[in-house]
Amino acid sequence: MTTPEPVSPARRGFASDNHASVHPEILAALAAVNDGHQPAYGGDTVTARLGEVVREHFGARAEAYPVFNGTGANVVALQAMSERWSAVICPDSAHINTDECGAPERIAGIKLVTASAPDGKLTPAAVERLAVGFGSVQRAQPAAVSISQSTELGTVYTPDEVAAIAAAAHERGLGVHMDGARLANAAASLGVPMRALTTDAGVDVLSFGGTKNGLLLGDAVVVLNPDAARGVEFLRKSSLQLASKMRYVSAQLVALLEGDLWHRNAARANAMARRLAAGAGALPGVEITRAVQANAVFATMPKDVCARLLDRFAFYVWDERTGEVRWVCSFDTAEADVDAFVAALAAELPG
Repeated sequence: MTTPEPVSPARRGFASDNHASVHPEILAALAAVNDGHQPAYGGDTVTARLGEVVREHFGARAEAYPVFNGTGANVVALQAMSERWSAVICPDSAHINTDECGAPERIAGIKLVTASAPDGKLTPAAVERLAVGFGSVQRAQPAAVSISQSTELGTVYTPDEVAAIAAAAHERGLGVHMDGARLANAAASLGVPMRALTTDAGVDVLSFGGTKNGLLLGDAVVVLNPDAARGVEFLRKSSLQLASKMRYVSAQLVALLEGDLWHRNAARANAMARRLAAGAGALPGVEITRAVQANAVFATMPKDVCARLLDRFAFYVWDERTGEVRWVCSFDTAEADVDAFVAALAAELPG
């Protein structure tokens, strides 16, 4: 995946939901807690309220541990579910495998065992095939399965698919971790509560994403099954993910989750992705290459057209070999942004 050149802030693009602005309600929440003194490192009233809100979404046993970012959440979560000699099974396209600079292996000390997953989804059969070598000192010991929701390829696991993977993992004594950087987009796409894709489906530990859904910064490790994770509070500190002024991270997550902002933001991004796929996919020479199930669109087009568009809009070339590109919509993507991009694409296409 190549990185686009920097562009003017006034130019809207489709590189990532990380490029988006901060939602006004999130900024208001930060301002609202910016008064007086509060205990540090999570002893504040805002973080306590976050715990209540998270339990409303994910069940009475859920515990939230705010962190700075998604990679930090994944590293802390996987450490808590494993030992230094452990292996974690994941799809080959998983963010923990491709886009975290080796952090799960370098910092958490685990081995990632990957399964080929053309649609980005792990399967129970892959878990069965790769969860082997128990008791052998020659092999990293399988400890957990990690899936992404939505996947790096923009696809979404249904509750039944998550439950089937969890059942296969639990039968073999493995924990189930979900990288939920875009969990809100998946839930909005399927029209189900987030709990249906996590707690109720057998997920043990969740990396809950806020940054991609309107936050300034901040994600959270959410332990859904306390029996499956150990020492999160210590691992968060030793992994450099414990915020001293935690109320500012927690306030954003409370604002996202306390009402329906999480759903509004995600549904908007998803709708804009569908609009983009419909418009671009109708143009000759453009092929939508993957199912559009959340807020990401994958496509191919003539390489010269792609090069010219990259001079005007930010997006990623996902696969240099095939020319496949990725367009991501955000909570602040407007219909006019989509329509302008589709019009520019149409103007660049031959004939």
